[in-house]
Amino acid sequence: MKTRIKNLREDNDLTQRELSKILNVSQVAYSYYELNKRNIPLELLCKLADFYNTNVDYLLYRTDTIVPYSKSTIQKNISKKAIKL
Repeated sequence: MKTRIKNLREDNDLTQRELSKILNVSQVAYSYYELNKRNIPLELLCKLADFYNTNVDYLLYRTDTIVPYSKSTIQKNISKKAIKL
C-alpha cells in the first residue's frame, strides 16, 4: 500500500533524497517512513504538512480533505471539545 507521503512526493516530482534533505533526515530514514517501517516524528509530520500545504489529518488518513485547516476552524473545534468536557 502506498502512503500519502509517498503519493505527495511523487506527485511533486521529488526523490526521497531531495525530500530527506529538506527535512534534514537521511534518505534511509525517510524511506522507512514511506514504507511504514518507522513512525514519523510529530515534528517531521508537521513539516511535511506545511511543505505540501495540507494538514496532518490528511497525511494520517483521518480525512480525505487535502487543504490545510484554517485557524478559525481549529479554534471552533477546540471550543466544541472544551464545552463537552
